[in-house]
Amino acid sequence: MNKEAAKHHKEAHIHGEKHFLSKFQDYLGEFVYGAIDGSVTTFAVVAGSAGAGLDSAVVIILGFANLIADGFAMSVGSYLSTKSEQQNYHKHKQIEYWEVDHMPEKEREEIREIYAAKGFEGDLLDQVVATITADKDRWVDVMMKEELEMAEETKSPLAMGFVTFISFISLGFIPLIIYVGDYIQPISADLFLISSLLTGVCFLGIGYLKSIVTNTPKLQSIMETLLLGGAAATLSYFVGNILERIIS
Repeated sequence: MNKEAAKHHKEAHIHGEKHFLSKFQDYLGEFVYGAIDGSVTTFAVVAGSAGAGLDSAVVIILGFANLIADGFAMSVGSYLSTKSEQQNYHKHKQIEYWEVDHMPEKEREEIREIYAAKGFEGDLLDQVVATITADKDRWVDVMMKEELEMAEETKSPLAMGFVTFISFISLGFIPLIIYVGDYIQPISADLFLISSLLTGVCFLGIGYLKSIVTNTPKLQSIMETLLLGGAAATLSYFVGNILERIIS
């Protein structure tokens, strides 16, 4: 392989890595939010069961029922939300195409007003308006962004639903691991304490990823996630404990 070919190969490799990272970051936010919901809600179920003094078999049943049902519901919600955004965008885009075809002068004047408000004037403003309105697709794209302030949703609805489901299931399973282990082979230890520690580590990781998505300080994001999960678990634990006392 000569130097030129090696250079092109390296550039293609770098481009491929950047494309992969870009796609990963596109869905990272959905993964994080699915993971937060999955781990928090499942840990809340575990905490409520622990407060009620239920055995491992019952915790597993309740936990997995929550994982599957809530995980599926969340993934469907994510799919429908993304698809609705795409449909709404395309609906308004078709309206803009119709207006450009049937009311060009009015739409041209709107372009002029938009760029005049940005500080363009005189011949420069005329050139900007003429350049934008010379191409119908460009004209409509500008109207979508500048007038309607709408951006096209490029993420796949199916991928969004899948990522949500996988993150919910995989991270939501962590609070249940020790109970599954105890069911297979009895463990002489405080199962809820171990589950709490494992889930706490899980919250640390989710909080760190959340800081990347929201561009917030890492410690702040981690503490928020820990407090959220801890508050939900504490509430569930006492509710389970109180209900067990009332019922029994």
